[in-house]
Amino acid sequence: MTRSARRTRRTLQVAGAGAAALLALSACSSSDDSSSSKSDSSASASPKMSGTVTVFAAASLQESFTTLGKEFEKAHPGTKVTFNFGGSDTLAAGITGGAPADVFAAASPKTMAIVTDKGDGVGTPATFVRNQLEIATLPGNPDKVTSLKDLTKSSLKVVLCDKTVPCGAAAQKALTASKLKLTPVSYEADVKSALNKVVLKEADAAVVYKTDVHAAGSKVEGVEFPESANAINDYPIVLLKNAPNAVAAKAFIALVQSSEGQKVLSAAGFLKP
Repeated sequence: MTRSARRTRRTLQVAGAGAAALLALSACSSSDDSSSSKSDSSASASPKMSGTVTVFAAASLQESFTTLGKEFEKAHPGTKVTFNFGGSDTLAAGITGGAPADVFAAASPKTMAIVTDKGDGVGTPATFVRNQLEIATLPGNPDKVTSLKDLTKSSLKVVLCDKTVPCGAAAQKALTASKLKLTPVSYEADVKSALNKVVLKEADAAVVYKTDVHAAGSKVEGVEFPESANAINDYPIVLLKNAPNAVAAKAFIALVQSSEGQKVLSAAGFLKP
């Protein structure tokens, strides 16, 4: 073989080795990138949610939270949201008494404090909506109720929420600020019970939330009164310390606070926080 041919052969061998090395390096790099991508994807993936989320919520949240519960279940197959609606004070007492629950949504900071002061909440409760009072009358407002003062007429059968319940405390605050004294025919355990007295025509009027008047539709008629602006309730929500399903509970709270959740709540008549 000539000297020139030997040089050419060596050059081709070196070039071939270099190409092989580059291919090996490229394959290794590709493998590393793929592995890294899988690792990043795995790290960023949210934990799989399943099981039941138990939510204790103020009675006035019944319609909107029921809607949000269905949306949550649809977005997270394998989960179920169950609710216990009632007076916030009664719900708070149940939680501090050991009732199993994941989330508490109260109709006032005062009733939320019953739970958090006992150390049964996780972190600081977040206000997610506000609510304002309204007078619910019989359809067509046959008694011509136009103001809070009209409810003091002895001829009217008026119902209020119990003073320990947020809607009752707010009503009392409005009455006190207006220097009005009202003796109802009954005090009810929660706002839905108060409204139902009017729906069943067992009372002529009740002081409830705007959201409840909205939810009742044509069954009652709402009468706004200016004093209600001084008795607006903040609604806080919190994850509970002994939540059986904390992962899904956090996701439900996130839905309530999200733009989608706020749209549902606003449509129900709640005020923004």
